[in-house]
Amino acid sequence: MGWFSRRRRSKDTPPLGRSDGPLMDIDRKAVEAHLSGFVETHRGVEAYVEPATSVTPTTVVLIAWDGEWTRRAIGRRKDAFEVAQRLGVPVYDVNHTGYPSRMREWNSRKRRGDA
Repeated sequence: MGWFSRRRRSKDTPPLGRSDGPLMDIDRKAVEAHLSGFVETHRGVEAYVEPATSVTPTTVVLIAWDGEWTRRAIGRRKDAFEVAQRLGVPVYDVNHTGYPSRMREWNSRKRRGDA
């Protein structure tokens, strides 16, 4: 017996989307605003596109010259490359290039409290 499937929704309420996983709903305006803000406030930013997995959608990681980074779900691989091009940053497929060592170094500094 499906208890939750019996709840009725009003006709004006849009259906609920997924909040996690590769099919999750993504607020593209919020994602682009966050990524744009990162690019505007950091130097030497590069984009790395991560593939979708069974639990996450395609994501884009922006990495600054000093290794500081941010990650956001983007939806499709094509969208990630388009967003990076609109932001005017070099874009790489992480499966081909891997992550730059400066990202790992920044993570280490952050854990030590030096970043």
